[in-house]
Amino acid sequence: MKSIEETLQASVPDMIAWRRYLHRHPELSFEESKTAAFVADLLKQWGLEVRTGVGGYGIVAKLRGASEGPTVALRADMDALPIQDEKSCEYASSVPGVMHACGHDAHTSTLLAVAKTLSSHREALSGSVVFIFQPAEEMTPGGALGMIEEGALDGVDVIYGIHLWTPFEAGAAYCKPGPMMAAADEFVIEIKGKGGHGGLPHETVDSVYVASQLVVNLQSIVSRSADPTKPCVVSVGSIHSGTSFNVIAESAVLKGTVRTYDPGLRMQVKERLETIVEQTCLMNGAAYTLDYKLGYPPVVNDAKEAERFYRAAAWALGPEGGRTAPLIMAGEDYAYYLEKIPGCFMFVGAGNQAKGVVHPHHHPRFDIDETSMEHAARLFIGMIQDYMKEHGTKA
Repeated sequence: MKSIEETLQASVPDMIAWRRYLHRHPELSFEESKTAAFVADLLKQWGLEVRTGVGGYGIVAKLRGASEGPTVALRADMDALPIQDEKSCEYASSVPGVMHACGHDAHTSTLLAVAKTLSSHREALSGSVVFIFQPAEEMTPGGALGMIEEGALDGVDVIYGIHLWTPFEAGAAYCKPGPMMAAADEFVIEIKGKGGHGGLPHETVDSVYVASQLVVNLQSIVSRSADPTKPCVVSVGSIHSGTSFNVIAESAVLKGTVRTYDPGLRMQVKERLETIVEQTCLMNGAAYTLDYKLGYPPVVNDAKEAERFYRAAAWALGPEGGRTAPLIMAGEDYAYYLEKIPGCFMFVGAGNQAKGVVHPHHHPRFDIDETSMEHAARLFIGMIQDYMKEHGTKA
């Protein structure tokens, strides 16, 4: 009989093929119907208990081992981004303006490979494995909460998730106990001024001028209002205003994000931003509306499960394979799972300078070193084996 490692190795070509198929056929958040159907069909072929339509297009599939024991959940996200794919390769996106620019196609394919592998080795499982394929990680309110509300974590003892990460070179994995990824909030500010002729500014309230002041003033939150020992980011990512060179625009819309770890600082930044918007607009005679959304909470890893990561990574990637992650200011709705049950989130290096895999996430030419998927699959299997070894009971 083949070992788990041999079976996984035999699944690598399929895993790459699945990833490339999904990369060619991306679907946006809350629209992953075809992706979900593709995933569910494969899971059913391998004999898993499959539940579809969980929290939207989510899938929960259960694999029961040969003996009783704990239930371990693994999660992957399935959605793509509204970005035009600018890569020149045979698996580039075929959908205009939509691409997998964050690796979710690879996350899904990795989890499929783990499901296929373990379905052939039920005798090695002292317990059950639940595979969670989640929609809508990229768009708040996200897909995690809906899946949790509809029972994705029912009976689950621990949960693990992996993000392939191109800023880290392929060949190593990263994790840390406690906070690892930031709370991700977002804001939209609409400034309402008085439009007019570009040569008669005294007769207007220039929304572009007010917007420009706001961009500068908001940076004072981090530099002068936030405790410098606590990580904090305030970024304005979008400004839209005006239609012509000689027209002073009546309105301007700014969109941005706030990233923090500390709950108290999170609310302090929100309050300070609200004050700065109000006072800047008041000073210039402009009106405004502000929509501030509290997004995903910080990802906080269970200390014991983060410790388990180092053992599993050593098995999966070699003695130096498990490394301590830095704080990462990106956000993840995986945080909601960790608020319910123990677990950890891990990063697996997916960049490769030698292969030209250097573009960051959400970039139009984003790609991954596909060897990272096998690394991630091995890490998942290592976490399962280690947990079941500690908590499982043989029949």
